[in-house]
Amino acid sequence: MSIGVTTLLIFLMGYLLGSVPFGLIFARLLGSVDVRQVGSGNIGATNVLRTGRKDLAALTLFFDIGKGAVAVLLARCIAHYLYSHTGGIPDFTAIAGGAAFIGHCYPVWLKFRGGKGVATMLGVAFATWWISGVVFAVAWLLSAKISRYSSVGGMAGAIAATISIYFISALPDIRQSYLSLFGCMTVLLLWRHRDNIKRLLSGQESRIGEKK
Repeated sequence: MSIGVTTLLIFLMGYLLGSVPFGLIFARLLGSVDVRQVGSGNIGATNVLRTGRKDLAALTLFFDIGKGAVAVLLARCIAHYLYSHTGGIPDFTAIAGGAAFIGHCYPVWLKFRGGKGVATMLGVAFATWWISGVVFAVAWLLSAKISRYSSVGGMAGAIAATISIYFISALPDIRQSYLSLFGCMTVLLLWRHRDNIKRLLSGQESRIGEKK
C-alpha cells in the first residue's frame, strides 16, 4: 500500500474515532439527558458535569482522552504492520493525532458542532510523548484548581504541553513534526475557547461545578 493511501486511511480512522461524541452518548444512555441542552451546550466532560452526574463526567473525560491516545497508537500499529519489512517505518502520529482532535472539535455526526478538544489533545499528548502528557495534565489540574475555571486549565495545559515538546523531544526531526502538531492543536483549541476568553475578561465565565 502506498504512503499516500495509508496517510488518507489513517486520517479518516483518526477523524472518525475522534468524532465519537462520548459525552452525548453517555448522557443519553445513562442519564436520559441531551447534554447539548445543558449549560454551555458543549459535549465535553465539563459540561456533562453540569448535569450533576460526576460519574458521567468522569466517563466522558476518560473516553475523550482515550480516543486521542488510541488514534495515535493504532496509527503506529498500522505503520509497523504495513512497513516493518521495508526497513523504515513512517511516523503517522501527527496525522492520526491531528485528525482525532479535529474529529472531536468538528464531528460529522453532530453537523460539525463538537467539543473544545482539551481531553482529546491530552490523550494525543500521552500517546505522542508521555512526558508532554504529564506536563499537560499537571498544568491543567493546577490551573483549574487555582482559578476554578475549567477553560483556564485546559488552555494552560495545551500551551504547557506545546512548550514541553520543544524542550524534551530528543530527536530534532521528530521534534519538528510533533511541535507542528501541538502548535496547530493549541491554536485551534484557543480558537474553540474564544467565547470562554470573552467571558473570562468580562467576569461572566462559569466556574467548575456551576450549572449555569
